Amino acid sequence: LSGVTPQIIENIPIEEVFEQLKCTRQGLTSDEGAQRVEIFGLNKLEEKKESKVLKFLGFMWNPLSWVMEMAAIMAIALANGGGKPPDWQDFVGIIVLLVINSTISFIEENNAGNAAAALMANLAPKTKVLRDGRWGEQEASILVPGDIVSIKLGDIVPADARLLEGDPLKIDQSGLTGESLPVTKNPGDEVFSGSTCKQGEIEAVVIATGVHTFFGKAAHLVDSTNQVGHFQQVLTAIGNFCIVSIAVGIVIEIIVMFPIQRRKYRAGIENLLVLLIGGIPIAMPTVLSVTMAIGSHKLSQQGAITKRMTAIEELAGMDVLCSDKTGTLTLNKLSVDKNLVEVFAKGVDKEHVLLLAARASRVENQDAIDACMVGMLADPKEARAGIREVHFLPFNPTDKRTALTYIDAEGNWHRASKGAPEQIITLCNCKEDVKRKVHSVIEKYAERGLRSLAVARQEVPEKSKDSPGGPWQFIGLLPLFDPPRHDSAETIRKALVLGVNVKMITGDQLAIGKETGRRLGMGTNMYPSSALLGQSKDGSLESLPVDELIEKADGFAGVFPEHKYEIVKRLQEKKHIVGMTGDGVNDAPALKKADIGIAVDDATDAARSASDIVLTEPGLSVIISAVLTSRCIFQRMKNYTIYAVSITIRIVLGFMLIALIWKFDFAPFMVLIIAILNDGTIMTISKDRVKPSPLPDSWKLNEIFATGVVLGTYLALMTVVFFWVIHKTDFFTNKFGVRSIRDSEFEMMSALYLQVSIVSQALIFVTRSRSWSFVERPGFLLVTAFLLAQLVATLIAVYANWEFARIKGIGWGWAGVIWLFSIVFYFPLDIFKFFIRFVLSGRAWDNLLQNKVPSRTISLCQ
Repeated sequence: LSGVTPQIIENIPIEEVFEQLKCTRQGLTSDEGAQRVEIFGLNKLEEKKESKVLKFLGFMWNPLSWVMEMAAIMAIALANGGGKPPDWQDFVGIIVLLVINSTISFIEENNAGNAAAALMANLAPKTKVLRDGRWGEQEASILVPGDIVSIKLGDIVPADARLLEGDPLKIDQSGLTGESLPVTKNPGDEVFSGSTCKQGEIEAVVIATGVHTFFGKAAHLVDSTNQVGHFQQVLTAIGNFCIVSIAVGIVIEIIVMFPIQRRKYRAGIENLLVLLIGGIPIAMPTVLSVTMAIGSHKLSQQGAITKRMTAIEELAGMDVLCSDKTGTLTLNKLSVDKNLVEVFAKGVDKEHVLLLAARASRVENQDAIDACMVGMLADPKEARAGIREVHFLPFNPTDKRTALTYIDAEGNWHRASKGAPEQIITLCNCKEDVKRKVHSVIEKYAERGLRSLAVARQEVPEKSKDSPGGPWQFIGLLPLFDPPRHDSAETIRKALVLGVNVKMITGDQLAIGKETGRRLGMGTNMYPSSALLGQSKDGSLESLPVDELIEKADGFAGVFPEHKYEIVKRLQEKKHIVGMTGDGVNDAPALKKADIGIAVDDATDAARSASDIVLTEPGLSVIISAVLTSRCIFQRMKNYTIYAVSITIRIVLGFMLIALIWKFDFAPFMVLIIAILNDGTIMTISKDRVKPSPLPDSWKLNEIFATGVVLGTYLALMTVVFFWVIHKTDFFTNKFGVRSIRDSEFEMMSALYLQVSIVSQALIFVTRSRSWSFVERPGFLLVTAFLLAQLVATLIAVYANWEFARIKGIGWGWAGVIWLFSIVFYFPLDIFKFFIRFVLSGRAWDNLLQNKVPSRTISLCQ
C-alpha cells in the first residue's frame, strides 16, 4: 500500500482503484483505518512546531522592547564614566522588567493558544464515512486512502477522492485552481480536498489524504486566520507616538544639559535613562494580547467562537447586522396547518398531498422541511411504505426542489416533487388560471406569516430514472409556519438601543418577511430583492438611490446569495461596519466580504470556513451578547492605551522639566520600581469590571492621543508644582507640621518617587471610566493590585535608605501629606476627560445624563 501514489490511481478505471487500494465498496474496518493511518498519516497538513524558546524571545523583539534594551545597554556601556562603575542595578532591573513582561505574554498567549486549539477542535471538519459497514460522522482527519465517504451540498471535500455511481456534482474549486465557475464532476472523476460541493450528493472513494492531496501540495494557499491587520497597525501607531515623544524629550535634554548647562556626563546619561525606562509602555503588547485572549475565551463560553482574534474589535464597532430569518430570528421548527392545505388536483385529498410531500423527502439525514413533511404522517414509515425508491434528487439552490423516483406495488414508475412554488409552477407548465389561483393562495398564506410549499407528481412510462417522464401535475400547496424565537423581539430591541441596526435578509416572500418583521417589532419597511437591481415595480422606489434604499430598509425578501454580497458591499461603501449571518455554502462569499462573518449554529463547513465567528448556540441573542462582551473587551483595551500614552507624556515632560529647571537628577532605579509596580497593577485591567460604550465603538487615535497628552501634561505639571513646593518653600512644613526636606536630596527623591507613583497608578481609574471615576466601581482585582502596589511604594518612601538609588525614608507624616496632595489634584482629571470628549465629539455629558446600556450589560462585563 505504501507504494500506491495518487498519480497512479487518478486516471485508472474505478474498479482498479479498489484493487490498488485493497478496499471494497463496503469501506474499511476500524482496524484497517488505524493501520493505514500508520502508513499515510492523519488527513491534515503538517503544522510547523514553533520553538518555545524562540517564541519566548520573540516577545522581546519589538520596537517597544528595543527601546528598553537600548536603555539596558546605556546603563552598562554609556553610563560607565565619571569615575563611577557601570550602572549594574539599572541593567538588572531593566532585564527583570523585560523578562517579567515576556513571561506573562508567553504564558497567557500559550494558554489562549491551547484554549483556542481546543475550541477549534470542536469546529474541525466532519465527514460521513463508511466504517465497519455503518455510516457515521467522524472527524475528517481520520480518513485514509480506501475510505468510502459521502459528499453532499455544502460539504467541503475532505480528501482527494474518485466519485462512485450517482448524479453529477457541481464543485467549486476556485480556491485551488482559480476557476471562477463551479465545475461538473461525473462518476469516476476526481474531486480535490478543500473544494466545496455546490450541488448534488454522491459517494466517493478516498485516494489521497493530508500532504499528499492536491491541496496539501499547494500548502502556500492555506490562509492563516491569525492575521493581525488593523489591530497591529493601531498598536504600532500608539507605540510610535510614545517612542517619538521620548525621542523629543531626549533631544531637548541633550541640547540643554550638555552644551548649555555643562552638566556632568554621568548625570546626563542617568537623566536620559529615566525618560527611556519610565516613558516606554513596555507592558502594552502584553496587556492588549492578554485582554483579547481572555475576552475570546469569555465569548466562547457564551456560544461565539472567534476564529480570528481581532474580529473582537470589529464586533465592538458593528453598526449593521444582516440576519438570516430562518433559524436565527425564527425557530426553524416547521409545522403544517392541515386545515389550510389547498388541493389543486381532482380525486386527491389533503392526506394524499401530505403523503406525496413526505415521499419527496428524505427519511434519514433530513433537513428541516423533510423532517416536517415526514413528521406530519401518522407513522414516518408510511413515506416509503409499499414503494421501492429508485432515485432521490436532493435540494439544490438552482432547482429549489427535491424529487423521488419510485416504483409502486403494481410495478408502475412515478415521481413526486416538492419545492418552491415558482419552481413547481414552471415544472408543471401551469395555465394562467391555475397560476392566478396559486398566487392568490400564496398571498393568503403570506398575510398570515406562512411560507408556501408546492407538491407535484408525474408518471414515468419509460421506467428509467434518467427519462423526462410524462407531464407534471400540480397537486397542492402546503402552508409552513416557522414561529419567531421567544427572545427575538427583545433581542432586536436591545440591539437598537446598542446602536446596531438589524436588517432581515430572507429568501422567503416579501409578505412573509413583513409579517415576521411586524411580529418582531423590527419594522415592515422591507423590499423585494429586485429593488436592489433597480427593477422594482414600486414607483415610489424609482427616485431613491439603491445605496439609500439599503440603508433605510428593515430588510429584503426573495434574496439570493449574490444579493447578500451586494447588500454587504453597498453598506460598507457607506462606511458601515457590517455583520452578516449565514449557514449555507452559497452564503460564503457574503460572509467573507462582511467585516464580521457569523456562521450560525449548524452551518455548513463552507460557511464556517468563510466566517470570522462561529456560533455554537442558535438565535440572535448570542450575537447581541457577543457584541456587548466585545465592547467590554474593546473598552478595556482603549482604557489602557489612553493610560499608556498619558504616562509616557507625564514621565517625559515631568522629569525633563525637573531635570532642566532645578538640575535635579532622579534615580533611574526608582523609575524602574514605578514601572514594575505599574505593570503588575495594569495587568489586572484585562479582567476589569467595565461599562461598555452604549454605541458602536472603534479605535479613534485622535481621541487617544489628545486625551493622553492633556492628562499627561496635567500630571507632569502637578509633579513640577509639587517638587517646587518641597524644594523651594516650607508650605507643607508650615501647614502640616512636617519637617523640612528641602536641603536633603535623598529625602526629596523619596517624596518625588511616592507622588509620581500614586498619581501615575491612580490615573487608570480615570481612563477606565466613562463618567466620574469615583462613581463607576472598578474590578476587585484592579483595586487590590493598586492598593498592594501603593502600600509597597509608601513603605519604600517611608523606610527605605538605599544609597545606590539615592533615597532616604521620609516617615509617615510626609507620606500622609503626599497622599493628601495626590488625592486633591486627582479630582480635576475627570473634568479634563469630559472637556476633551466635548471638544472632540460635543457629547461630554451623555453618560452622566442618560444610561443607554441595558441592565444586563454590567453582568456581562465583570
